[in-house]
Order: sequence, then C-alpha cells, then structure tokens
Amino acid sequence: MSKKYLYLFSEGNATMRELLGGKGANLAEMTNIGLPVPQGFTISTEACTQYYEDGRQINEEIQAQIMEYIAKMEEINGKKFGDLKNPLLVSVRSGARASMPGMMDTILNLGLNDDVVAAMIAGNPDPKFERFVYDSYRRFIQMYSDVVMEVGKKYFEQLIDEMKKDRGVTFDVELTAADLKELAAAFKAEYKAKIGEDFPSDPKEQLMGAIKAVFRSWDNPRANVYRRDNDIPYSWGTAVNVMPMVFGNLNDNSGTGVAFTRDPATGEKKLMGEFLTNAQGEDVVAGVRTPMPISQMEEKFPEAYADFVRVCDLLEKHYRDMQDMEFTVENGKLYMLQCRSGKRTAPAALKIACDLVDEGMRTEEEAVAMIDPRNLDTLLHPQFDAAALKKAEPVGKGLGASPGAACGKIVFSAEDAEAWAARGEKVVLVRLETSPEDITGMKSAQGILTVRGGMTSHAAVVARGMGKCCVSGCGEIAMDEDNKKFDLAGKTYHEGDFISIDGSTGKIYDGIIPTVDATIAGEFGRIMAWADKYRRLKVRTNADTPADAKKARELGAEGIGLCRTEHMFFEPERIAAFREMICSDTAEEREVALDKILPYQQGDFEKLYEALEGHPVCIRFLDPPLHEFVPTTEEEIEALAKAQNKSVETIKNIIASLHEFNPMMGHRGCRLAVTYPEIARMQTKAVIRAAINTKKAHPDWEVKPEIMIPLVCEVKELKFVKKIVVETADAEIAASDVKLEYEVGTMIEIPRAALTADEIATEADFFCFGTNDLTQMTFGFSRDDAGKFLNAYYDTKIFENDPFAKLDQTGVGKLMEMAIKLGRPVNPKLHVGICGEHGGDPSSVEFCHKIGLDYVSCSPFRVPIARLAAAQAAIKDKK
Repeated sequence: MSKKYLYLFSEGNATMRELLGGKGANLAEMTNIGLPVPQGFTISTEACTQYYEDGRQINEEIQAQIMEYIAKMEEINGKKFGDLKNPLLVSVRSGARASMPGMMDTILNLGLNDDVVAAMIAGNPDPKFERFVYDSYRRFIQMYSDVVMEVGKKYFEQLIDEMKKDRGVTFDVELTAADLKELAAAFKAEYKAKIGEDFPSDPKEQLMGAIKAVFRSWDNPRANVYRRDNDIPYSWGTAVNVMPMVFGNLNDNSGTGVAFTRDPATGEKKLMGEFLTNAQGEDVVAGVRTPMPISQMEEKFPEAYADFVRVCDLLEKHYRDMQDMEFTVENGKLYMLQCRSGKRTAPAALKIACDLVDEGMRTEEEAVAMIDPRNLDTLLHPQFDAAALKKAEPVGKGLGASPGAACGKIVFSAEDAEAWAARGEKVVLVRLETSPEDITGMKSAQGILTVRGGMTSHAAVVARGMGKCCVSGCGEIAMDEDNKKFDLAGKTYHEGDFISIDGSTGKIYDGIIPTVDATIAGEFGRIMAWADKYRRLKVRTNADTPADAKKARELGAEGIGLCRTEHMFFEPERIAAFREMICSDTAEEREVALDKILPYQQGDFEKLYEALEGHPVCIRFLDPPLHEFVPTTEEEIEALAKAQNKSVETIKNIIASLHEFNPMMGHRGCRLAVTYPEIARMQTKAVIRAAINTKKAHPDWEVKPEIMIPLVCEVKELKFVKKIVVETADAEIAASDVKLEYEVGTMIEIPRAALTADEIATEADFFCFGTNDLTQMTFGFSRDDAGKFLNAYYDTKIFENDPFAKLDQTGVGKLMEMAIKLGRPVNPKLHVGICGEHGGDPSSVEFCHKIGLDYVSCSPFRVPIARLAAAQAAIKDKK
C-alpha cells in the first residue's frame, strides 16, 4: 500500500493539524459539522517534506495521487477541469500547522484559459458576466505569473495603472469587459516577454505549477524570518489546499469578507470584520478598495448575513476560542473558506481568556495555557500609537532586543545622553555597541540602538533589565561616531535628529511616532494569580539596583537570582577607588583602596535587602576582567597617576598589561579572587554587614544571603575562594550579636563544571546556571561576535534560532541535566536555578521545569512571562 499523501475535506478533522496543516484541518472540521464549505482536498505536510527531499520536485507517486483526487473533486462538484460546458476553477492555498498570516502564497481562479473563457461568456449573454470572466482571468494570469513563475507583481500593476490613466478612471471596478480583455492579452504578452514561452493553458499543468509554488514558498525569506521569530520548526512543512472557487466578484449580489467573533484588539465580545461587494478575498486583505464594516452586510445580503451570524456562534462554541474567518457570498449564498483561532493583541488575549472562563467555556488551566507568554512583553512597555504606526514606513531593521517604543533625538555617547536628558530632552542613544560604562547613559535614554551585537549583547541584556526599549545589531547603519553621524536608507542622520525605534519588531523609523503608555488591566492580575496557583518553579529576578528589585517584586518576583556586583563599581567615587586597587603594588595598598569601596557596597546591599523584605538575595561576586574598569581617556589616566603618585607612563603600562586576547575566557570571575583574595574578603564583609544591619532592623524577616562564586571550573578553586568567604563571614557574625545563616554556591557556566558537578556539589550549597556563558563556551563562539555570521547559519538551516535567545536543549541542556543528576545525590539539599537571559524565554522555562530546577531568574520585565511559562509547563506536564 503506497503512502497516503492526499485527503478530501470529508476525510479529515481538527485533530489532524500536523498532517493537514491548520487550514486543512479546519476546513475538514467545518465540513464535518455541516457548514457550507466548497469541497476540495488537502495535500499533506508530508508531501511538502518529500518535495524538499526529492530536490524540490513532486515525485510520480504524489503526482498520481493528485490526478486521482482531481477526478474525485470533479465528481463531487459536477464540474470538470478545462471543460467548456461546466469548467471547474480552483484556488490553491498554503496552510502550515501554525498560522503564518501573509507569509506564504495563494493562487485564485486556476483552470482558466482562452477556450474556457470564451465558452463561459458564450453561455451567459449578460454583459456584466463577461466583465466578471475577464476580471477573473486577468487576476489569475497576474497571480500565476507572480507566485509560480516569479515575474514581479509590479509589471502588471504598471499595466493596470497605464490603462486606468488612459481610460480616465480611478478604480479597477470602473474598467469595462473590453478593457479587461485587452488587459488579459497584455498580461500574457508580458508573461511571454519575461519567461520566453506562452502562458500555460492546460489546467492540470497550471495546478502542478501552483502546488510546487506553495511548497516552495515555505522556504521564502519572509516565511523563514517569521518562523524564527515564532519558534516554528522548518521541518514541519506546509500543506496545500485545493478547493473549488466561489466567486465574490460574480456580480453585485456577491461579495467577500473577513471577520472575527471578538475584537482582536480589545477582546470585546462583538462581531468585527470587513466586507466588500463584487470582489475577491485578496481585495479585502490587500486594501485595494476600502471595505465596509461587517454590520452593513446585513442591509445588502440579509439572508447570507443571518447564516453568517449563526455560523460564527457555532464556530466559537465549537472551538471554544475567538475565531478569525474568511467567507464569500456568491449570488446571495454563503460559503466558508477558512476559520482559525484569531491572532490578538496581549490585552485582548487576557480579556478573551478571562471571558471564556466566565462564560463557562474554558477552565482556569485552559485559560492559562491559551496565552502566548511572549505576548505579555508588550503589555509592560510603552507602545507606538497603532494608527500612526500603520502610516509609517520603516527605514531599517535590527533585532527587537528589548520591547517597547522609543522616540527622541539622536545622541552618540552615554555622556551626551545624560547631559541632554538632564536638560529635559528625550534622546535615543545610538552606538556601534555599548559597554558597561555606558550604563548611566542607557538609563537616561528613551531607547538604545546599536549597529553590532545580538539578543544577548550587553545592550540587549541591560536594556531588558531596565525595561528600556532596544534595537540591536542593525548592520545597515554606516556609523561615523567621531563626527556624530550615521547613514541609513540613503539619509544621513546627525546628532539631534529625531528617530523612533520599536524594540518589539526591531524596526527603525525616521522622525517622531507618538507613543502611548502601557496599561496593565485587571485581567492581567487574574491570569497571573491562576498561573501562580498551577506552577511549581519559583521565579526570581536579575537585579542590581533597588529600583529594579522593587519593579520585579511588583511584577511578582520571589527573590533575586542574580545581583551583578560589578555594575555597582561604575559610579565616580567608587571607580576611582577601584582603579587605585588595580594599580596598587602590594596587597596592603589594595586593601586600603578596597576599604574605600566597602561602605558603598554595603549600602547597596542593605538597600537591596530592604527592597526584598526577607525574600532570597543571591549576590554574584566580581565577574568581569579588570581591563573593563581601567581609564580610557588621557585626563582620567593623568588623574589616576596623580592619585597613585606614579608616572603616566607607569599607569599606561599597567593598563596595557591587562589587555587580553580573549577576555571572555581570561582573568575574570573566581580567578580574580584566587589572585586577589582581598576582593572576595571586601565583598564578603559588605554582604554580611548589610545582612546583619537588615536583620537588626527587621528581626521578623528571614535574611539569608546567598553568595555566588562565578566561573568555577574545578572544585579546588571553589574550595579556595569559599574558605576566604567563610572565614571572613564567620568572623563578622561572631563580632555581632546576631544569628545569621548564609550560603555559598557557584555558577555553572563552564562545561567542565557541569561535567564535574558531583565534585563541586560537595562544596556548594547551590548551583546557578549562567547560560549566557555556558552557551558561549559550549558552542565555542563569542556572543558579541556571533551576530556577524549567525544569519548565514539561519539561511542554510544549520540553526533555526539564536542559541543565546533560546536555550539549546540538545547540547547546553544536556550539560545542565548532567550537572543536576551528578550534584543532587552528593548534596540532597542543593538548590538549583538559572540566571542567564534564557530564564525569561518560554521554551527554555519549560525545559527548566522538565529537568527539575527549583527556580528561574530573569530581568524584571520578563518576570510575568516566566511565571506564565512555568504554569504552562506544569499544566502540560500534568496532562
């Protein structure tokens, strides 16, 4: 028995999504429940996969099945392909298992040729009918040429525009039958000029060409980008739906429309949609003519409208979700061409989910599972005004690295951003790339735009932490930082020019687009309360400032999973002292310099403990290499030389000696504490003294600091640093009259640490996976440079997504799982978390749930996403 690749609509149902694609499965389901669907067939996703395996050819077995199903479709509909008395005309549409609106191709009116056209007209003397036939014919030639043969649409649009100008009319509808006949001939001539052969007249040849084109469109650039953004695997393939045409452009008693059973923007329960008389579906979607609201359809087609309202109600109750439907009315009779769960904004998604629970259609668990966690991002940040955005044309595109909308005047340095913002200007900071000392400028800016860097570049990570809008890696920008200008899309932008950036889509716009503030509706709280009820994973936040920590607590964080202490060193008084420490000759000199920083660090930690009110705080000791802290300008170097009583030359030599060929794998993390134990001693004093003071002020709080040693790769290394921490901490606690417990754990971010986790667990109270570094070291590429070549990896399908944005479960995930399996038996009390950027990515959170982590930690604005994703993972697990 050969494999079955084709299914009549009457042979499928809604559960066969993987095989028939979303559209095919829903057409079959609508057929099963007795709705008026033109009866055709679906070519399965497996045929698409086979097409690619056979070198982009449709093999003979599949071709034979297509011929067999054409005969079945002809019999069901009582019409024949190419028949002059009763010709069958079909539409050919794509349909992947996940909805990908507008990403793949469609062909309408297939089966027309000169003979069929002449025969149809001869059989109906109405001059309006003749116009309809030629209108359908010219549309088909245009679509087939564009989609199947890849002759650009624009050539045909030019011919239409020339004719309208010549005839002195504005709209396509005003062209007569004779005009359209002439246009069809002109289109065919254009086809021959571009392709070198006549337009195909055999309907079966036309159909094979169209099916191939739909399969081919699965791999077009638009579809590839959409899949990467929406986590849709390339291996899924698309199905193809072939169905008899119904004609909305037959006459004025016909029409076509698109509708939603609830408002996709607000979630309000009312029928929403648009309708056009005497038109085909593409006209509504393409915006060629302005459609009328669906409610006016009632006046034009009262019977079809009544049928349609009944169908909407039936479909929403059947699918228990908001439906998006395409339909056509032919001679007053309603036909359903598609239904799917409608795309919706984040506020609408929350409202619809809550309403469905209140209406008794869904359970709380189902409501939680219905919402795409990534959608929540847009709720928490300012957005561009939707109407203004529709009219705006982007001038460039980078990666949407941190969501939100920002517009302001362009500045090129962190200092300028601060200075301009201080005098009340709104600015967008544009840099080649950002570094830790830009942090104050990033805070002052409305948004950040960088030429280099990916989703986990410094700019992206820090911006997400602040909830600032950021677009990174816009390689189209030709940057001239020295002269404070850059070129993009043929225009030169100078300091002070206005620019708008969209951190959700990565799009860049010239000038100002008005923004509206984010509003969190009551439904947000309800959904989040349900999510918290069902999840097992705890959710913490990555925060270095009391403000970030407070924001994260408001958004539901249950502690700090990562406090990066180095960000606290960059304020002027502290950086001066730290630079003295770097340039000291002896341990004593270093301790004197560090003692100046100690009160600042202690104060920082006290504020963090206060903000967290007794919830856990995990503090990572100094991680970056020392060269990140040294002065770069002549004035700063001279000031340091003076403070140290050293020559400028000596200071410059010290700075040069800190240069490393590969700083990410250099003298950083716990290696600094091994070389300079006094750094770890000072940080331990600050952590413990702050905890003691907080405990005194709030005896009822549970203050239990977690001290995290970064970049450990060997148990002896951890043992060495831990000994310094424990001796210092115990001495501080003994000198006070407070009982204080603390924990010392480590980051697992070097593959060797994961491989030897059973040894490391003997010394660690907890593990925290630093998946940014773990990903970098497992793949062996630098996260700051990977953006330069990753696009080639996406194009060639070597990678389907950015491993820094979405956890690589096969490789990095295996190391994590191994570390847990090795570590827990040795130390049953070991608690395990993750604090890389992956902690806020839904598919990564699901993986963390699966392998048994205790918590995930992510930037403050991603906390709700992680809470929802953790609940969805637990609900899925239960099933």
